[in-house]
Amino acid sequence: MIKTALPPNQPTTQPIGKPPGVRLLRQLKWILDPVNYLEATKAELPDFFEEDALGFGEGPLVITSHPEALQFILSRDRTLFHSPGEFNRLLAPLIGDASVIMLSGDRHKERRQLLAPAFHGDRLEVYGQLICQLTEAVIAELSEGEPFAARKLTQKVSLQIISSVVFGLTDSPRSHEIMRVLTDTVDLFGSPTSALMLFFGGLQTDLGAWSPWGQFVRRRQQLDDLIYAEIRDRQSNPDDSRKDILSMLMAARTEDGEALGETELRDELMALLMAGHETTATAIAWAMYWTHKQPEVKAKLLAELDSLGPEASPTEIAALPYLTAVCKETLRRSPVAMFTFPRVAKTEVEIMGRTFAPQTTFLGCIFLTHQREDLYPNHTAFLPERFLTRKYSPYEFIAFGNGSRRCVGEALAQYEMKLVVATLLSRYRFSLASEQPEIAKRRGVTLAPAKGVPMIFQGKRNP
Repeated sequence: MIKTALPPNQPTTQPIGKPPGVRLLRQLKWILDPVNYLEATKAELPDFFEEDALGFGEGPLVITSHPEALQFILSRDRTLFHSPGEFNRLLAPLIGDASVIMLSGDRHKERRQLLAPAFHGDRLEVYGQLICQLTEAVIAELSEGEPFAARKLTQKVSLQIISSVVFGLTDSPRSHEIMRVLTDTVDLFGSPTSALMLFFGGLQTDLGAWSPWGQFVRRRQQLDDLIYAEIRDRQSNPDDSRKDILSMLMAARTEDGEALGETELRDELMALLMAGHETTATAIAWAMYWTHKQPEVKAKLLAELDSLGPEASPTEIAALPYLTAVCKETLRRSPVAMFTFPRVAKTEVEIMGRTFAPQTTFLGCIFLTHQREDLYPNHTAFLPERFLTRKYSPYEFIAFGNGSRRCVGEALAQYEMKLVVATLLSRYRFSLASEQPEIAKRRGVTLAPAKGVPMIFQGKRNP
């Protein structure tokens, strides 16, 4: 048996608590009101709890928020644990079965290695100016005094950015149609009740164009037609000078010399488009909320941004310490993802004095880890200074997961978030349109601001 280091005098076996109540009611609460579900469970079972209402695997499902347990589980991918792609089948209607998210083992590792170069190093330099320019172009569509929802605006910005990065698309009619249909498609799952369709297979029935699942199926087909048309155009007109992700994937070869097929390309692009714009858009909207909710944070951030001067490069902006702290505290206080990807124990393991049987599935709870009072004192407060005075481990601040399933686009997502927030705050003025606090609610498989962060555009800023 493999063990973690045990605290003194702690017994080697302790029972894992389970939330009270009827399984179906817990499942509905988890889907419709995940924040209250998690917070109520944390109050009774702070480090570990067992839950059979989430529907993962055949063995027990254990949820943990303790960083020591997270480190043990997530640092032993492919040795003591494995992370089956089929556990992500909830996403299959949206992204298909052939993307890196759905793959397992060596196939997952190989596909991840094909994708990783697009999101690191020199590629970020290329994307930097584009991110700032696209942000300004979207803001140019607003009029002074105009009310808007920050989540809608940041979704538009982020979708244009990821579309440009993935497809190299700019102003073509097809690019506009892809962005329009993709937005309509993901918005179908924008409320907790509509998300029920993802969790209950019985609701995934096409009863015609006006039925909820029927609307989704038809929009997905529109999107498929557009993406396959783009792939086939590229195949018919190869251009070695293109540097976008689609071109990179089409040129990539596996270790056996095989090219990705059309379905694999389509699924990979869908995963990148959906995951690459939805989560980042939500994170930026939360940053807009918190910086305007707390004027002292915005004032300190603006002073840092102004200190660089108007000719600062995207790389210099992204390196600013307080901007980085604001973005990290946003992801800490209002995490978009609730859980890490599931891990399954290959053998009996002992974690923090508790023994777990083979085939136990573990979920690391990002949301609860980020709300731990022992890690983040006064955890309900928005305090960017936390990240200036303390260096958190990758198992204490875990916004992008960790291990073999760590978000492949993490570097781009953080870079984009910093540059969009910096561009919005340093060049324009906004105010919150409501004094009511913004709360988190389910949006598909993520958490997003319930009201979308209503704001008012107040025009250009003169530092």
